[in-house]
Amino acid sequence: MTEPRTHTLELPGCVLHYDVREAGQSDAPILLMIGSPMDARGFNALAGHFRDRTVVTYDPRGIERSTRTDGAAESTPDLHADDLHRLIDALGGGPVDVFASSGGAVNGLALVARHPEQVRTLVAHEPPIAQVLPDREQALAAVADIRQTYDKEGFGPAMVKFIAVVGHQGEIPADFADQPRPNPAEFGLPAEDDGTRDDALFAQNLVTCTHYEPDFEALRAAPARVVVGVGVESEGQLAYRAGVAVAERLGTKAVTFPSNHGGFLDDTFGMPGDPDNFAVTLREVLAG
Repeated sequence: MTEPRTHTLELPGCVLHYDVREAGQSDAPILLMIGSPMDARGFNALAGHFRDRTVVTYDPRGIERSTRTDGAAESTPDLHADDLHRLIDALGGGPVDVFASSGGAVNGLALVARHPEQVRTLVAHEPPIAQVLPDREQALAAVADIRQTYDKEGFGPAMVKFIAVVGHQGEIPADFADQPRPNPAEFGLPAEDDGTRDDALFAQNLVTCTHYEPDFEALRAAPARVVVGVGVESEGQLAYRAGVAVAERLGTKAVTFPSNHGGFLDDTFGMPGDPDNFAVTLREVLAG
């Protein structure tokens, strides 16, 4: 595998940046690794375990290098899916294999529903789709409260609530928004509001991602193979439970991966997973 080479792609309302790690001679499809709001750097450790095939990572619309030119406030999974469709076209049209994490898994499901011919296998790891949960009303209300907190108080207070929601075990209580919350400083977060409201998670993707309703009929009919993954250490958490529910709606069973929600991460980002063993499981799933 070569060192990553950065390319740009002009899209309506955005200049997309993506990185290509070329393999030598390989018959395997391109492996596209996507997240949201995680950018390309989050997949550096995982990409290093797939030196026998070409790996592509990217910064989603409005995140890091992929600057927006349309002035829009939010990005929807369908919009991200259209970006991915155009990116795959630029890579040769596919079909590609896709490993998709978190919000990227939601976008990957939208991609397969809209452009199923471009994907051979999608591995959707812990898509945080609150719509599919039995406690959807409470979960969606908790997400709405996070967004309202961000709009009123800024990043730190919103992130404290976000951490509480995503780490909560079991169904979200109806009074979750009214429960006492720690001071952001206890988490090393800014307690003061800096006045900005352009965070990629809270401003652009949080509501549209969690409120997304997958087109399960299209997904079940797609020629692409869709595998839902969950982390063994995430059991009981919102994204884990959503992943299990999505798999059930697809008529399949979720595959358990090592570690947590970010199990493919090394120690660069402060919450390391187990990228070595995660890659082993991913390779087995892609081999199918």
